[in-house]
Amino acid sequence: MPQEAKAYVHAALALYFAGKPITEESLSKVLESIGIQVDSVRVKMLVASLSEINIEDVMRQAIAAPVAAPAAAPAAAPAAAGQAPAEEEKKEEEKKEEVDISSGLESLFGF
Repeated sequence: MPQEAKAYVHAALALYFAGKPITEESLSKVLESIGIQVDSVRVKMLVASLSEINIEDVMRQAIAAPVAAPAAAPAAAPAAAGQAPAEEEKKEEEKKEEVDISSGLESLFGF
């Protein structure tokens, strides 16, 4: 991902962590303050995309994902412990249904 595209996401996260609203105006000000030439179309698209998600939930999932991955390695253990295969399949389907915002951001910024 180009460095400039990362700056848009990082600026939005900085606003989030500062407890400030992520608006077109505030995001543009942050980007300008770090010397990025603002693309108003990108700003609008990012603000619109972020308004449709709960950033706190996404951050929680991103932090939990690396921890959960190693636990998933011994796949035979739940079946041996008496867990029904149907329950295991249901859990796998639920994981697949989770929203992956990164694909939307990838299309916006090419990463």
